[in-house]
Amino acid sequence: MRILDVVEITKPISSPIRNAYIDFSKMTASLVAVVTDVERNGRRVVGYGFNSNGRYGQGGLIRERFRDRILQADDNSLLNDAGDNLDPHKIWSAMMQNEKPGGHGERSVAVGTIDMAVWDAVAKIADKPLFRLLAEQNGVEADPRVFVYAAGGYYYPGKDLGALRNEMRGYLNRGYTVVKMKIGGADIDEDQRRIEAVLEEIGDQAQLAVDANGRFDLETGIAYAKMLRQYPLFWYEEIGDPLDYQLQAAMAEFYPGAMATGENLFSHQDARNLLRHGGMRPDRDWLQFDCALSYGLVEYLRTLDVIKQAGWSPKRCIPHGGHQMSLNIAAGLGLGGNESYPDLFQPYGGFPDSVKVENGHITMPELTGIGFEGKSDLISVMRALAQ
Repeated sequence: MRILDVVEITKPISSPIRNAYIDFSKMTASLVAVVTDVERNGRRVVGYGFNSNGRYGQGGLIRERFRDRILQADDNSLLNDAGDNLDPHKIWSAMMQNEKPGGHGERSVAVGTIDMAVWDAVAKIADKPLFRLLAEQNGVEADPRVFVYAAGGYYYPGKDLGALRNEMRGYLNRGYTVVKMKIGGADIDEDQRRIEAVLEEIGDQAQLAVDANGRFDLETGIAYAKMLRQYPLFWYEEIGDPLDYQLQAAMAEFYPGAMATGENLFSHQDARNLLRHGGMRPDRDWLQFDCALSYGLVEYLRTLDVIKQAGWSPKRCIPHGGHQMSLNIAAGLGLGGNESYPDLFQPYGGFPDSVKVENGHITMPELTGIGFEGKSDLISVMRALAQ
C-alpha cells in the first residue's frame, strides 16, 4: 500500500463580491488529489482536498515542498500500525519535517489541503464515511444530524436593500434558521439600515449573525457593539485583527451577546492563546477554527484537546469554510455545526446533491470518504485532476 502521487492544480473561485476587507475578484483555491495504489469497489482510491475560501491557492508550497516529502518517505513509514491503511498523523509528520515551530501563515493552508485529501483516502480505504471513522477512532458516537447556517450578505455592485432581503429570504426558503451577513464595508449608519432590513425580512423565522472580517479597531468595534446590542443577533463575528486578543477581550465589556472568532488562527497554539488572552466566554461565544486553513484534521484534533483543557465544549465550535470536511468533523466529533455557502464558491461550497436543509440541519449521507462523490459538479472537477 502506497501513495503514488500528490497532484495539485490552482483553480479560480473569483466573484465580484466583497467583505469589509477584501474582494474576491482574483481569489483562487488549490485542488489536490492523493493517488494511492489501493482499489475499492473496482476503482483506484484517490483522496481529494481543497483549501477554504479567503486564502489563495497554495500550489507553490504544495508542489515544491510538501508533496516531495510524502513521496520521498519510506512507504511503510506512512502506514498505520496494522499496515492496512495510511496513517494521517504519520503523513502529517512527514510533511512537517524540517519545519521550524511558529511561522504558521500560508504553510498551514498547504498542509491542511493535503491533509484533507489524505483523510478522504483513508476513509475510502476503510470503506466508511469519514464521520463514522472519526467517531470510531475517538470512542464517541457519531451524530449524522448537523446544524448549518447560511453565510452570505456580501457587498456587491448594485446590491440594494431589496436584493439583500431577497437573498436572505432565499436561505429561509431552503430551510436555514440562521443567516449571516457582512458588516464593516460601509459606514455604521448604512450597515444599521442593512441589518434592520434583514431582521424585518426574517422576522421570527431565523436569527441573524454579522461578520466584520477583522476590520475594526477598538473604537469602531465598540461603536458597532453599542449599536448591535439592541438586536437579538446570533453572534458578532471577528471584530478586529484576529491576533489582537486584547481587543477581543475588551469587547466583552461592551457586547453582552455572543461573539465569534478563530477562522484566521492557524494552529493549536493560536487557539490556546485566544482562550488564554482573548476574553472569550465559554457559555455563549463561538470558535471558528477551520481545519482546511490550519494544518488539517491532525492539527484540529490537537486544537480540540486545547479547548477541552481550557474548559470549553466542542459544541462551541462551528468551523469557518463551508466545506464537507468540517461537516464530517462536526458529525464525527460532536462539534456545534458548520458554516454553509449555498450559492457562493461553487463547486466547492454546499452539500452532496441528495442533502437538503431541514429546520437548520442536514443529515450526513452514508458516502465513503468525505462524500465528494455525492456532489456531481465537484467530483467531475476532482476526477479530471486525478486522471
